[in-house]
Amino acid sequence: MSHVVILGRIDEAGLEILRRRPDVGFGMVEEPTPERVREALPQADAVVMRPVPLGRAELELAPRLRVVSRHGVGVDTIDVAACTRRGIPVAITVNANRVAVAEHAIHLMLAVAKRVRLYDSATRAGDFAVRERLPAIELAGRTLLVVGFGRIGREAAVRARAFGMRILAFDPHLPDAVFAAEGVERVERLEDGLARADVVSLHAPWEPGTPPLLDRERIGAMREGAILVNTARGQLVDEAALAEALASGRLSGAGIDVFSTEPPPPDHPLLRLPEANVVLSPHAAAWTVEAKRRMAVEAVENALAALDGTLPPERVVNPEALGPRA
Repeated sequence: MSHVVILGRIDEAGLEILRRRPDVGFGMVEEPTPERVREALPQADAVVMRPVPLGRAELELAPRLRVVSRHGVGVDTIDVAACTRRGIPVAITVNANRVAVAEHAIHLMLAVAKRVRLYDSATRAGDFAVRERLPAIELAGRTLLVVGFGRIGREAAVRARAFGMRILAFDPHLPDAVFAAEGVERVERLEDGLARADVVSLHAPWEPGTPPLLDRERIGAMREGAILVNTARGQLVDEAALAEALASGRLSGAGIDVFSTEPPPPDHPLLRLPEANVVLSPHAAAWTVEAKRRMAVEAVENALAALDGTLPPERVVNPEALGPRA
């Protein structure tokens, strides 16, 4: 009997699929501390995992492992190269959270453009004059730069277009046909897009060890008064440089769902801007009721498909691992 180890709690819908497979056993480590993870891995033929560390040392504890199935799309906590060397595919839930994250990105754009956080606190204090001092703006007619034009980036572009925004997109890994099919303008250089955009929304992956995509220089290249939205990874942004640009007023606001350290420490620069037009959320973009259910179902289905030998390559970040084992 194959055994699936689940690292972190997942929705009941995913567990129900496993219960319907009498040939597969499973166990869930609800609080995946390093010790509990190490204890569980030797029994694993498949791992379904929330974002917990799964490096070379952990993989060596799992001699039977045949697949790592990510509950989500980020793989920065997984040693993908080590998995590939062992012929272990790393699967992601490619369709589960794209709507939720795209909606959250639009929510942050609106919340910043309409100064929701500042207006709320001022209204509670009886300060209706805030609307004169800090007027809101419309998204209609503004230019959005989508950085990373994968599934989530495309979903965000569709929703932004419904608000009357012009869409630019930057993604060096995609052919021209993808941009043409979506009816967006491709920018070849990120700096060119930053200089033109009123709103920049990040939807790119981050590879551990790489410097921020939006470093101090590129933040400086953003259009004055622009808004930054990040629902991807905190490590994509030089957070100190972003905080400085917000404090100085060069950027008009930011909507941030992700941080380089989570939870961010109390002295994090983006937490020390009480008067700035900054809206924060706790890495919650993908955490809707619907997306959690879809992620659990898709992650479990990916694990079972791998055990059955039917895992679709398009769901795997290292498809070369689907070939003969090394």
